[in-house]
Amino acid sequence: MNKTEAENIMMMRYACIIDAVNQSVDDLRSKKEIIESASEKGVEDRNSGTRRYFAVPTITRWYRIYQKLGLDGLKPQKRSDCKSFRKIDDEIYKQIMEIKKQYPRISATAIRKRLINKGFINQEQISLSTINRCVNTIKDKLDVPTEIQEMKRYEMEHINEVWCGDSSVGPYITIDGVKRKIWIQALIDDASRYIVGINAFLNDNYENFLGVVKSAVAKHGVPRVFNFDNGSTYKNRQVELLAARIGSRIHWNKPYTPTSKAKIERFFKTMKIQWLAEFNPSNFHSLEDVRNDLFKYVNKYNNTPHSSLEYRTPQDRFFKESSLIRKLSDDSISRNFLMEIERRVTRDGLVSISNRMFEVDNQYCRKKVTLRYTADLSDVYIVENEGNTLTPVKLLNKHENSRVKRKVYISSPAAESPVSGQAAAGQSASGTTSSTANNNIG
Repeated sequence: MNKTEAENIMMMRYACIIDAVNQSVDDLRSKKEIIESASEKGVEDRNSGTRRYFAVPTITRWYRIYQKLGLDGLKPQKRSDCKSFRKIDDEIYKQIMEIKKQYPRISATAIRKRLINKGFINQEQISLSTINRCVNTIKDKLDVPTEIQEMKRYEMEHINEVWCGDSSVGPYITIDGVKRKIWIQALIDDASRYIVGINAFLNDNYENFLGVVKSAVAKHGVPRVFNFDNGSTYKNRQVELLAARIGSRIHWNKPYTPTSKAKIERFFKTMKIQWLAEFNPSNFHSLEDVRNDLFKYVNKYNNTPHSSLEYRTPQDRFFKESSLIRKLSDDSISRNFLMEIERRVTRDGLVSISNRMFEVDNQYCRKKVTLRYTADLSDVYIVENEGNTLTPVKLLNKHENSRVKRKVYISSPAAESPVSGQAAAGQSASGTTSSTANNNIG
């Protein structure tokens, strides 16, 4: 029971006895008759919003308490057995205290399991809720130091110093007869509160998020720092490589500290209050419909004055320092935003990405190669010359391969390039194995 609830009970009791306390000179009724009348009329309970009726002896007792102790006497009193536990004897309490001293961060569930395993209690003897209440009282008695992180409200001085990114659950819509959950991924500039990138997806993964970052960098330049939490969408090798390629740094927040990315969290709260509050799922039948409506809302948000920006709009604040926008060329963006993976090539010159097979040159058979690719796998490259050259590779076509004449490769280190069957036969004296290349089907 909190303070407000206790005061509401106190005033409810006072309302029952107020006529007896302030009996007028013209009221010739006795105190007993006045209290009986109050019992019949009842009184409104502010906590529940209902009308309650109390017995005459109860109201009489409240009247006598008021006469003796005043208004404070009508406040509900704490139980005399508060913070005592009937089922927890001194021995069990001592064991709980010792366990909590030894392991300050241990949970009530783990403590209960320990007590059961050691034979102090059985499965039905003491409930988990009783153990939990006991642990909460022990916390107050134990002098366990608690780390308190200092918090300060801050704001970057210039745009594109810090971009904060995060994801939020969006609306649910029905697509092709199936109810689907929509995820919203967004990036916000710390100094201006400007939403530099946002999109809606059916999955919250790093492939989708890299698309949001790519669009934001293409339009608004490169930030000095990305501010992310420790989710798998943000803390992975692909995102790290991307940041390094474009010359940015990533700051991952300490776990369980949502205030470290307060501005993007506040945007999502505003989005839910404004956009989602008026969102009617029956009006949306595809992901594209949701995206179009979301983009309209974000454009309105970016052009709405903010009190934290001295009533300037995020867009005005961002483009006030347009000279600080460092954009990349289209070719640089295309190369830098490729995802990277390492694969071992099979004997028949194939590599697999997301269960799709691609062909590479047979000189890489049985070797590990580095591949770079777009999220939709429309473009896949093999990295050569220590990253300076990206050679396209194509999707496996078995029918086409049935008509291609095979080549023979020399395994000698001195002969790394592919040669024809006749050339191979001419070099057989070197000790390497050679054969005719006419082994195609048909």
